[in-house]
Amino acid sequence: MKADVTTLDAKKAGTVELSDDVFGLEPRADLLHRMVRYQLAKRRAGTVHVKDRSEITATTAKMFRQKGTGRARHGSAKPTIFRGGGKSFGPKPRSHAIELPKKVRALALKHALSSKAKADALVVLDSCELKEAKTKELKTRFDKLGVGSALIVDGAELQDSFARAARNIPQIDVLPVQGINVYDILRHDKLVLTKAALEALEARFK
Repeated sequence: MKADVTTLDAKKAGTVELSDDVFGLEPRADLLHRMVRYQLAKRRAGTVHVKDRSEITATTAKMFRQKGTGRARHGSAKPTIFRGGGKSFGPKPRSHAIELPKKVRALALKHALSSKAKADALVVLDSCELKEAKTKELKTRFDKLGVGSALIVDGAELQDSFARAARNIPQIDVLPVQGINVYDILRHDKLVLTKAALEALEARFK
């Protein structure tokens, strides 16, 4: 399949051939769902911690005599039934990450790319370069391109001027091609790829 290539000034700069193996698949919601769950679970900190009775600082002296009070037998103020006592089965630090095979992750990325191509939400740019890091100027160019909420993916390295100009624009994220991921693709309305990013992606999936 073919796609038009445009410049930042919204001028046509030729066409490019998109691989059907990467951009021509029928998107599968189940794969995309599994991948988003994998990403969101993996980035959870998992640092929550509550104290159980072994970690509470409290007296261990016997609270009252064993017999004759009509009350239950207690030898410490640490049990969970007392105010200020430990918590039963509370959360402890752990990893929330789930496993997903590498081939499934790669396939999910292909389906995410295909979903943008099928929805006509894929924009191919000649390059992402600016002479000066001017946010207002870049925002004007994005308006001409019809780009509001977008993930912009460049080659292996981002141009410093472009990255600094884009970082203050709401709903615009810029990533090098090695950082492309399913969650960021799906949460933006449009996906903007440079020719360098396309070449890197097709080389990656060969």
